[in-house]
Amino acid sequence: MNTLFSPITLGGLMLANRIVIPPMDQYSADEGRPTQWHHMHYGNLAVSGAGLLIVEATAVEPEGRISQGDLGLWNDEQEDLHRRMLEFIGTFSSIPVAVQIGHAGRKGSTGRPWEGRGPITPQDGGWPVYAPSALPFDAASQTPLALTEADIDRLLEAFVATAQRAVRAGYKAIELHAAHGYLLHEFLSPLSNKRDDAYGGSLENRMRFPLRVFAAVRKALPASVPVGMRVSGSDFVPGGWDVAECAILAQELEKAGAAYIHVSGGGLSPDQQINLAPGYQVGFAQAIKQAVTTLPVIAVGLITEPELASGIIVSGQADMVAIGRAMLYDPRWPWHAAAALGASIADAPSQYLRCQPHKLKTLFV
Repeated sequence: MNTLFSPITLGGLMLANRIVIPPMDQYSADEGRPTQWHHMHYGNLAVSGAGLLIVEATAVEPEGRISQGDLGLWNDEQEDLHRRMLEFIGTFSSIPVAVQIGHAGRKGSTGRPWEGRGPITPQDGGWPVYAPSALPFDAASQTPLALTEADIDRLLEAFVATAQRAVRAGYKAIELHAAHGYLLHEFLSPLSNKRDDAYGGSLENRMRFPLRVFAAVRKALPASVPVGMRVSGSDFVPGGWDVAECAILAQELEKAGAAYIHVSGGGLSPDQQINLAPGYQVGFAQAIKQAVTTLPVIAVGLITEPELASGIIVSGQADMVAIGRAMLYDPRWPWHAAAALGASIADAPSQYLRCQPHKLKTLFV
């Protein structure tokens, strides 16, 4: 068996293979509520043959949204609609479905990408944004309000409440969003965190809030529910958060009982300098894997070809690969990867079986 298609266990959750569909924002919610688009979108991806599907960033409070179209899980109505969406998906697929929960921090209150993504002021229907320090993302963005210690404690409770709602709704795993310049990442990076209290300055202090969130969520959920974290391996800016600091965070998460770490990159600063190339972030995942003992590591970042994905797993650079935009372009990417690598997908809808290459001659029967 090709290792890419071998099973792996995250906490108590068994995955059929090492292919992960990462969270990809759809900006199509209605006041945080899943819509018919989400049923169609995630239902489609659920029959892809991947081992794990992670639903997009879901806000822990209204002010934690990136845009007005972000999913949320801060009230009962949202919880009920997430449950209905998961029941719909489960009717047709046995894929485990996780959800990423987070807070946008200073990158909140913006337009949808296809509408320009610019900041929306409270006067124009947006909302005030919050961050570790009163430093805007860029010159055009709102200046955030610096979080007080009371705000931090309130947000800690919001993360816990959202995680509990997610489990009640039927999600099988929780991913905490500490990447791409959003709130938990803002605490980690010295570029966005200029606090002079217990949450700023040293690496230990900058890690304090993300680790508190992890510990509180982990404690509040059943042991059978895996809790992982998505991180940026680097800010891609000199003097910013880097892979060496990220490795220390990974070690702390491993000690705290994390089920996995999902290693992405960037998003914190408009000054980032990224040289895009296939697998451009895999080196971060490899460095993290070398720094931990048993913590499973997910690699992500322009992994588009089956051979590259397989090579990452076979060479030990990571334990799993996340296939994002390539999966949007080709929602049957795992099927095609299996065919290219001489493997097979165990879970496919019976209605689609006749599309296998060796059965094309019976396509119209």
